[in-house]
Amino acid sequence: MSEANGHDCLEQVIDGVVELGDDQPKVSVGDIQKKIGQRSFGPFLFVPAIIEISPVGGIPGVPSMLALIVALFAFQLLLGRHYFWMPRFLAHRSVSGDKLEKGLNKIRPVVRWLDKVSNKRLGWATNNSFLRFIAVLCIVLATSVPPMELLPFASTAPFAAIGLFGLGITTQDGAAIVLGLILAVGAFVLAGMGLIG
Repeated sequence: MSEANGHDCLEQVIDGVVELGDDQPKVSVGDIQKKIGQRSFGPFLFVPAIIEISPVGGIPGVPSMLALIVALFAFQLLLGRHYFWMPRFLAHRSVSGDKLEKGLNKIRPVVRWLDKVSNKRLGWATNNSFLRFIAVLCIVLATSVPPMELLPFASTAPFAAIGLFGLGITTQDGAAIVLGLILAVGAFVLAGMGLIG
């Protein structure tokens, strides 16, 4: 899957994951990885984020599992890898295909709207050097998720930022990445408040 396929790129990615949920009772992380492809860093950020933001993210343990996936792929981007590797124990983790399909279908209109408003702009935010900074930020955001999981919907804030980073990388829209940076600051504030509380 190309990371600059045009406005339907992200919805096509989500469609592929929805098809998995429609075709099989359990969908593993490895199944989703194969469906997305091995080289598309943007979708590897966007898909876990959109799954967490959907009703599927309400399943206990799912946000932390998705955060681990994000951290793993972000670390590999930081190392300059072009093909992403996933340990077997994580690849075999699965969720209900029915819940995945229903959850993603509920959030599909949002994905469709994001596709429509995305444009190539602010190229400095999507160049390779800045992507390394985004990778570091994604790792930090991912580490903030497990303690946040104790609070309802608190982990949505870091995943919203991660999702915007994935959107910006996939569509080469630097404005989405800048908005993600703003949300990341908010996520860190929430994390800090949670630690203090």
